[in-house]
Amino acid sequence: MTSSLPPLHLSGVVLPEGHKRDIWVTDGRISFTEVPGARTVATDVWILPGLVDAHCHIGIGPGGPLDDLAEAEQQAIVERDAGVFLIRDCGAPIDTRELQGRADLPRIIRAGRHLARPKRYLRGFAVDLDEPEQLPEVVAEQVAYGDGWVKLVGDWIDREIGDLAPLWPDDVLDQAIKVAHEAGGKVTAHVFGEAALPGLLAAGVDCIEHGTGLTDETIDEMVRRDVPLVPTLTNIANFPDIAAQAVKYPVYAQHMLDLHRRNPEVIAAAIDAGIQIYAGTDAGSVVKHGRIVDEIELLHAAGLSATEAIGAASWRAREWLGYSGVVDGGEADLLAFDADPREDIGVLRRPVCGVLRGAVVR
Repeated sequence: MTSSLPPLHLSGVVLPEGHKRDIWVTDGRISFTEVPGARTVATDVWILPGLVDAHCHIGIGPGGPLDDLAEAEQQAIVERDAGVFLIRDCGAPIDTRELQGRADLPRIIRAGRHLARPKRYLRGFAVDLDEPEQLPEVVAEQVAYGDGWVKLVGDWIDREIGDLAPLWPDDVLDQAIKVAHEAGGKVTAHVFGEAALPGLLAAGVDCIEHGTGLTDETIDEMVRRDVPLVPTLTNIANFPDIAAQAVKYPVYAQHMLDLHRRNPEVIAAAIDAGIQIYAGTDAGSVVKHGRIVDEIELLHAAGLSATEAIGAASWRAREWLGYSGVVDGGEADLLAFDADPREDIGVLRRPVCGVLRGAVVR
């Protein structure tokens, strides 16, 4: 229980505001009022909220779904040791609820299982729906099973046509997303190509994952509807390898190469348009866990300022997901550094102290 934890004290420049102040931690919460007897764990440092991986898979490994929870636990530990204290798990084929209660592991927001059609996603990952009309009912089940988020596979290769194609009719998407919203849930969607985006946005999807097929029109629609983007740039780097393995489907392979080539200009256009962008690595499967700083650096290279890129994986992402930054009474998830990460993002790889749920974890 957090109430048994000894009080802590940190002093330094708090980001993003940039003001120096003293912070006390008691009962798992931040306090700006002095707590007598607190142990000082960091001084003359730069302090920011723990990092967020907003697209991560705890329970998926390079070989596919994990067989036991012990392996998933190790993935969570790797993320924690990289400074990730909050994870939006964007689809997992195993039940990780037991890990959520662990005080020594990152907070996990679960999206339940991917929802797809037979042979239209990675084997063993998703709940496969024989008929698309089943989607609203299964969305309701996943809202209840997860933590409010539902993960749709919006597009994937259709082997009959040999290219990316949407999985769901627009009218089914309308009904399914309405069901999720009425139950208090949110829907996010994996989308690589162009064709699935208009239907998902028109239906009221709450987030787009990857978004490599964004066009001027769908960017404008995302801005109008205030739909955020998690571009997973760490994973997009794998598109040429994916294309190289698709020798039976040359149209699909070329499409993936084109999406990869155009991605820098797509991300730049999304940033210029004002789409809210959050950092997610897509860790699990082909991306190793613990790469959130790589993603922050890629977002910075794509056009976000250093402060914006860090915020996309810290205070802004926490606020989006319903958690606080460094505020009086907020959750005590803190990282401290001996230099300003806004000057050198690589500093994020070298925290001098980490406080998770009010306890020192590094």
